[in-house]
Amino acid sequence: MPFTIETARNIFPQTLVADAVPATIARFNQLSVEDQLALIWFAYLELGKTMTVAAPGAASMALAEPILNQIRNMSFAQQTQVMADLANRADTPICRTYAVWSPNLKLAFWYQLGKWMEEGIVAPIPEGYRLSANARAVLETIKTLDPGQQITVLRNAVVGMGYDPSKLGEFQPVTEPFVPPTDKSQRTSVSIEGVTNQTVYDYMNNLNANDFDALIELFTPDGALQPPFQRPIVGKDAIYRFFRQECQNLRLMPERGVEEPAEDGFTQIKVTGKVQTPWFGAKVGMNIAWRFLLTPQNKIFFVAIDLLASPQELLNLAR
Repeated sequence: MPFTIETARNIFPQTLVADAVPATIARFNQLSVEDQLALIWFAYLELGKTMTVAAPGAASMALAEPILNQIRNMSFAQQTQVMADLANRADTPICRTYAVWSPNLKLAFWYQLGKWMEEGIVAPIPEGYRLSANARAVLETIKTLDPGQQITVLRNAVVGMGYDPSKLGEFQPVTEPFVPPTDKSQRTSVSIEGVTNQTVYDYMNNLNANDFDALIELFTPDGALQPPFQRPIVGKDAIYRFFRQECQNLRLMPERGVEEPAEDGFTQIKVTGKVQTPWFGAKVGMNIAWRFLLTPQNKIFFVAIDLLASPQELLNLAR
């Protein structure tokens, strides 16, 4: 076989990803706990001027409600300690509960805390608090990113909080109820300039329809999917879990692409376009590239999802 997962990652090497995102997250993680929490709050207020965060669904809020009610009934000092524990990844009951939540539940949790801070229910940032020079520099960097990159930075900042789940042993992730696939009579098909490959169209259309059962059958048994700034997820079972836990209700809007033959009958295809998330809907479209490597049987051996460096990169289909 001419390709391994590692060599497949190198297809279309000229794709320029948004390296500012992991760099900014790394700088955020080096801040003090106080500055991390304050920066999240200041960024929440700043981004609220240019985009509106969509209210989380009822299912997300219902699953987070027991912990939120605990926090609501605490003193300001206790509330502040809970948030500090989360940022410190401390070993507490609340941090352990938070650790097994899906990313969407964690976002719902912080969304509600932000609303309660505005209403005076949850401890606010102390009056007159000033970010450190390093924290101000990180906040200024976040302001310069495009909206899709901004929400990725802030999402990763809160998703990484809580107790380390790798230390929990066996556990059952807590995620929102599964959304049934869109009825086939209600589905629409994407259009991709320059691409005719049916597997790529099926990938986009099935993901838009939340039809993960049909979607996973497009992959080889040993295939891999590489989310933005992560290592590849290998094997159909692991990819299927990722789709169900993190990809419900996405809207993929591919625009254009290029198909090229690769070694031993493989095909490599690059598609660029936008993705809207349920948290920001039509307010924010993330600039994305999908890099597919298909077997001679037209199955997906590898697909990378890249957050692009700039909107101009949507036109960059160079090999």
